[in-house]
Amino acid sequence: MTTQNSAIDAKNQNLTRRKFLTTGCVALSGAAAGLGTPRLWGQATPKPAEPPNIDPGFIGPQFFDEHEEQALLEVLESRSPFRYWGPGKPEKVLRFEESFAEYMHTRFALAVTSGTAALDCAVAGLGIGPGDEVIVPAYTWWSDYTCVVHAGALPVFADIDSSLNLDPADFKRKITPRTKAVIAVHLLGGPCDMDPIMETARKHSVAVLEDCAQCVGGSFRKKTLGSIGDVGIYSFQVNKMITSGEGGAVVTNDPLIYERSARFHDMGTIRRLFLDRSGPSRVQTFAGENFRMSEFTGAVLGAQLSKLDTMLAQLRGNARAIYNGIKNLPGINLRYRPDPDGDIGYGVYFETKDKASRDRCIRELRQSKVPASTLTGSVLLPVEESVMNKRARHPNWPSFNSPEGKKIKYGPDTCRQTLDIFDRFVQVRVGAKYTQRINDYIIDTIRSVYNSLT
Repeated sequence: MTTQNSAIDAKNQNLTRRKFLTTGCVALSGAAAGLGTPRLWGQATPKPAEPPNIDPGFIGPQFFDEHEEQALLEVLESRSPFRYWGPGKPEKVLRFEESFAEYMHTRFALAVTSGTAALDCAVAGLGIGPGDEVIVPAYTWWSDYTCVVHAGALPVFADIDSSLNLDPADFKRKITPRTKAVIAVHLLGGPCDMDPIMETARKHSVAVLEDCAQCVGGSFRKKTLGSIGDVGIYSFQVNKMITSGEGGAVVTNDPLIYERSARFHDMGTIRRLFLDRSGPSRVQTFAGENFRMSEFTGAVLGAQLSKLDTMLAQLRGNARAIYNGIKNLPGINLRYRPDPDGDIGYGVYFETKDKASRDRCIRELRQSKVPASTLTGSVLLPVEESVMNKRARHPNWPSFNSPEGKKIKYGPDTCRQTLDIFDRFVQVRVGAKYTQRINDYIIDTIRSVYNSLT
């Protein structure tokens, strides 16, 4: 060890033992994890004169090939783009549902037109309506709020924590006798801390709806996301893991939730194929919507699903390399990940001391072509003008006209913890097609910029 340290010191112009231990050990641990040739991050490794192309791009489209093309051609040749009948034998959506349920380890899967439609179906599946409250993270996408409002129920916001997902403690605090469900959103590629969420939900008889739109293929303690709660939803919009441009799915193990969701997605009626899966009908016809997936969409998704494991392996490998390259920076606080192995690797996230430091860090990273930003892809809902004013599609909409609806207040005072977290976190996107050179460049740049902040 003494000889090795001497060689390292000479090569790094008398690098001290203390500096080596704080900056070099991560490279050695990375090598042990199979990340390739060890790098000593304390070394004066020259950065490339010109940064590589490090645009992460859209993940799913980067894997488009002849498989999607062939699947689409089969639909065209059959002249049967509608999922239930046509001149040929439409079966793309049917086969996708079967394969998706198997992949997600659930009994049932329902293919729909979008992640938003999937949320509406899941809420209908749970029987949520006027008089009910649904707990929603204060930082998430609009659809987690609108699906509750459109059901005539009342959204109740809970803070996120340093996992960037629902704070289990605040979820527990927000439960009332009217709480019917909680939407556990697996945001920005990372799973929620599902153990305390499920424990609290079961204790208080609260249904759990998992929103996996931003974490398709993720897991928690070796259980696929979407299979842990009562019902799960996914999005296949272009920003998501597998994509057909738009599209969504609902999964569940509960035949009643499945039938109600299937009815809602098809005008309140039910077709034989769904009852063949779930058993005899338990629900009468009711007013629903039209969220039926087309054969074109099902064809693309079937091809994409076969590549999901490859996408996940590449994305996770790159995110792991970058996290390992920065985790030993003195004083750095990374995103809390309750199950790092279940994270899909969409991005790397770390905390700064305040908003000014965050903004400076992002600015300097972007000047070096690193894809850094504030937290993206969702909305600070309680401080949106339309939310604070409780504006729905009609002034007499039931969500906000009950005594409880009139009493509830939204705004910054309802989510101070969330606002503080948002103001301090930096997001660095990860690409599935990144090379070791790109990963190394991002690591070197983050380390340089972060050290300049302290």
